Amino acid sequence: MSLSRRSFLTASGLAVSAGLTVPTSARALSSTGLSSGSSLFQGFLPSRPEITHGVATGDMRADGALVWTRSDRPARMVVETAATEDFNNARRFVAKQALTPETDGTGRVRLTGLEAGQDVHYRVTLEDLTTGAASEPVTGTFRTAPAGEEDIRFHWSADVAGQGYGINPDMDGMIGWSAMAARSPQFFLHSGDSVYSDNPIEAEVKLEDGRIWRNITSDAKSKVAETLDEFRGQYAYNLMDKHYLEFNRQVPQLMQWDDHEVSNNWYPGEILDDPRYTIEKNADVLSARGFQAFHEWQPLDSTMAVDGRIYRKVSYGPLLDIFILDMRTYKDENDKHHAGDNEYGWILGDKQRDWLINEVKNSTATWKVIANDLPLGIIMPDGDNQEGVSSGTPGEPVGREQELAHVLTAFKDIKNVVWLTADVHYCAAHEYDPNKAAYQDFAPFWEFVSGPLHAGGFGPNEMDPTFGPRVDFFHGPDYVNQSPLDDIQHFGEVDINAETKEFTVRFITTRGNVLYTKTLPAA
Repeated sequence: MSLSRRSFLTASGLAVSAGLTVPTSARALSSTGLSSGSSLFQGFLPSRPEITHGVATGDMRADGALVWTRSDRPARMVVETAATEDFNNARRFVAKQALTPETDGTGRVRLTGLEAGQDVHYRVTLEDLTTGAASEPVTGTFRTAPAGEEDIRFHWSADVAGQGYGINPDMDGMIGWSAMAARSPQFFLHSGDSVYSDNPIEAEVKLEDGRIWRNITSDAKSKVAETLDEFRGQYAYNLMDKHYLEFNRQVPQLMQWDDHEVSNNWYPGEILDDPRYTIEKNADVLSARGFQAFHEWQPLDSTMAVDGRIYRKVSYGPLLDIFILDMRTYKDENDKHHAGDNEYGWILGDKQRDWLINEVKNSTATWKVIANDLPLGIIMPDGDNQEGVSSGTPGEPVGREQELAHVLTAFKDIKNVVWLTADVHYCAAHEYDPNKAAYQDFAPFWEFVSGPLHAGGFGPNEMDPTFGPRVDFFHGPDYVNQSPLDDIQHFGEVDINAETKEFTVRFITTRGNVLYTKTLPAA
């Protein structure tokens, strides 16, 4: 049939006025549903790309930050920035690389040349690579790192969707994200276990007290992650939560990983002894897939990492430097660390350990925060072996403790070093005192433990006395694997006062209850 000019104009006019599109029939390329091409309305009206999982910022610097998003089809990512939400006199940044199936539709733009210590409004738009059609924009805000001394507030926590506790509609989802956003942090330090690739999410979980925990589910979370698409699906699942989406839009993040981004307690060279893994049991293969998904789906700038992977220094003005560690990629075998073993061990490796010592020594910031994804003095068993730094035995340092002793001795004359960690699913404050330690060649310091943000509650674990820790505070569950239905989920808050230089730490539950406050004076 021929189409008359009047019929064409009428049909196309109705389509435009109604905003009609036809869903793409192109092949979905991943478990998260990325399309390989664009759809057209009867060949005339192109459909628009869609931002599928919101926007996020991370790895902020004095001159900008990294902006992340994801597209439902091949597209070009465009970011505009301005001082106000009306976007007058906006600056425009275009991603160097297109968002394609090779990165699961994810992409990022590094913003540069912005003014230090300023609130920035940003707007993300996608442009279809085939048609040029533009998506609906999504806006957000972040603050650039300061050039001078100003008050600083940031949060840290870890452990999201662990132990089968996913997005529960009965409690309105992962409320911890909103609790943090309400306190207006300038950034969030995610201390690892940002997903639980080894913890499937089922529709219902029967709790010890008879209550039922209900979950929103997804295909990727129905089993342990083994394929690349299954690892990608871990991050897509968490971003189904409305609180997380909104938090990402407002608060820039510093991302760190630990074990559950791959599998519980993994170490390089391990062959998993877990019958749930039927496709791949080699931890090196699984970690490579987990590493790729982690970098694709998080607002992480790999160019800032020393090795292009995780560990890096982030400067936040003259009051604060943050040293983000990777205590997973370079650690030795857990099997080496058990009672009676005195062999030298490591959890950082020579290169990362030397980098940390040199960077902290050369730091001119008032406060030096070391983000350690594994705690220092908490005993963390892995069967009959040890998962963490501690040897689990009293006396002089052995195993991985010898590497820590080397670091602490190198820090002996450095002022204002604080360690922030998570992983154990409770919050605690630890003061380390050489006068009470078996190994004494170090200066006193504090380590603060936060989490979980949305996972089962555990602890407290026993403390290893080698470095003289004292537990100043603890808050955790009443029983093992207590659910987030109860007020046992935590995040840590740090305030640095620009005038007094004091470093104040608070532990806060995801229901907003302040449990503990400790203020450290600057030396």
